[in-house]
Amino acid sequence: MSIRLGYQIPNFSYPGGDPARIVPTVVQQAREADAAGVDAVLVMDHFYQLPGIGDPDQPMLEAYTLLGALATATERVQLSTLVTGNTYRNPTLLAKVVTTLDLVSGGRAVLGIGAGWFELEHQQLGFEFGTFTDRFNRLDEALRIIEPMLRGQRPTVSGDWYRTEGAMNEPRLRDDLPILIGGGGERKTFKFAARHAAHLNLICNASDIPQKLEALEARCAEEGRDRSTLETSYLAFVMMDEDGDAARAMHRDFLGSRGVDLDAMDDDQRRVATDRQFVGTPDEVAGQLKERVLDRGVDGLVVNMVANGHVPGAVTMMADALAPLVPRA
Repeated sequence: MSIRLGYQIPNFSYPGGDPARIVPTVVQQAREADAAGVDAVLVMDHFYQLPGIGDPDQPMLEAYTLLGALATATERVQLSTLVTGNTYRNPTLLAKVVTTLDLVSGGRAVLGIGAGWFELEHQQLGFEFGTFTDRFNRLDEALRIIEPMLRGQRPTVSGDWYRTEGAMNEPRLRDDLPILIGGGGERKTFKFAARHAAHLNLICNASDIPQKLEALEARCAEEGRDRSTLETSYLAFVMMDEDGDAARAMHRDFLGSRGVDLDAMDDDQRRVATDRQFVGTPDEVAGQLKERVLDRGVDGLVVNMVANGHVPGAVTMMADALAPLVPRA
C-alpha cells in the first residue's frame, strides 16, 4: 500500500441539485482520478455535511455503499474512507464491510478509521457519543478486534465496549489489507497509528506539521516501531484553476459562504484562517504544497477540491500538477 497522492471527495452539493445526478458526478470524478494516476479515492464517513464545508442538511452519502459503487466503476485506485467513524459501526461489522469492499474491488480497499467527532450526527441519529476519552477507548478496543479479523485470526475480546467470541471473517482476498488512521491527536491518534496502521493522514494546520511529525516520532519510539515504516500524508483543501484570479475568487466565495470574510482580516488572521488551504494556478498550488507540507517531511498528499472537483478536467489538472511532487519509490 502506498498513497502518495489521494483525492478526497468531501461534498455532494453539485450544480442543479438533482439527487439523481449525484452518484454519476462522483463516479466521473473517481474515473478521472483513476485515469490520471491518483493512488486512492477517499470519501468522508459522515451522514451530515460538516460545518467547515457546508450546512448539515446538504447532501451526504453513506460511505461504504458509495465505495462499493466506485469499486465497480474504477480499475486501479485504492478506495477508502477518510475516515470511518468508529462510533457508527460495530467493529465486527466494519471488518466484514471493508473485507467485502476488498473483494468487490479486487484487492483495492483500505480501512480508514478514526474515533469519531461530529456530535450533531450522534445526537440526532441516535449514536452514542460519549466523552473524548470514551471515544478513544472504544477505538482502542475496536482495533483489537478489527485488525485480527482482517488478518485471518479469530479474536475473542471481552471489553468495556465490545465483546466477541472467536469472530470469523471469511472470505478474504488477503491478510494484509492496510489500515489508515486519520487525525492530528499527538497522544492517542498517533499512538494507535504507530501500533496498527500502514498510513497516517495528518489532519491539522500546515504550520503545525513539524510539531506533529516530532510527536509521531515519539509515539513510534514508544511502540518500538521504526518511524520510516509508517507512511504519512496531509489532507489539503485545494482551490485550483488554470486562471489564478479565478481560483482566488473561488476561494473567497467558498469562505464567504461559511461566513469568513478575508478582506476584514489582518495578515495574521488571514494566515490562520487559510492555514489548511492552497489556492492558485496548478503551478502556484504545487509550490505552496511543496514548501508548506512536503518540505517539512510529509510523504504524500490527500487533496480535496471542494469548490470545483466535480467539473470535468479538474481532477486531471490537479493530478498533473501534483503527482511530480510525490513520485513513488
